[in-house]
Amino acid sequence: MDKNLKGIELMQAGNWEEAAMAFNEAIEENPGDPVAYINFGNLLAVTGDEERAFKFFQKALELDENAAAAYYSIGAIHYNNSRFDQAKGMFESAMKKGLDSSDNYFMLGMSVAQLGNKRLALPYLQRSTELAPDDVDARFQYGLCLAEEGMIDLAILQFEECIRLVPDHADGYYNLGVAFAFQEQTGKALEMLNEAIRIDPGHEMALSVKNFIEDAMNKEN
Repeated sequence: MDKNLKGIELMQAGNWEEAAMAFNEAIEENPGDPVAYINFGNLLAVTGDEERAFKFFQKALELDENAAAAYYSIGAIHYNNSRFDQAKGMFESAMKKGLDSSDNYFMLGMSVAQLGNKRLALPYLQRSTELAPDDVDARFQYGLCLAEEGMIDLAILQFEECIRLVPDHADGYYNLGVAFAFQEQTGKALEMLNEAIRIDPGHEMALSVKNFIEDAMNKEN
């Protein structure tokens, strides 16, 4: 079996040391192949050795400046350390180098959103959901950005898809409740909030919004 494939299988199984050995053998057999460096870097990043991981990704780029996966992996390290501007640059580079993946568009969108431009994040998050329709995280974050930009009807569609894909998605129900409340559909809002609380009895935001709505209804009566 190809050493890189073997390493990936071992890594997915959580056999870190054996995976490291496989990737190291892949590098020794073909030191000019950037893929093994990227794989070894990803292993190091997963196990928390981000400094060494970064060096492996840089080595991959020295071997092939078009190694899009290396840009993505460097971007992920920057993102995990809240360096969102650097992360954005890396994910953009990965995209320009041909990485047309849901994960890259998602992370690019999230980086842009973290930098405070939710509207600019929308097309990237939308593209992520198009490439991976069943990715609940992408749909949820896309819905949040739509809601924050005042596109409530479109946000509702995303949150509804979230709870279709994951029926016990408490935050999906909560955000549906808030969206319906914003549209003054009180009955629907309470129905969604109650479902969020049923799934997660300690969901403080759902409890708070529900109490606010019920207090307002009592005052009206």
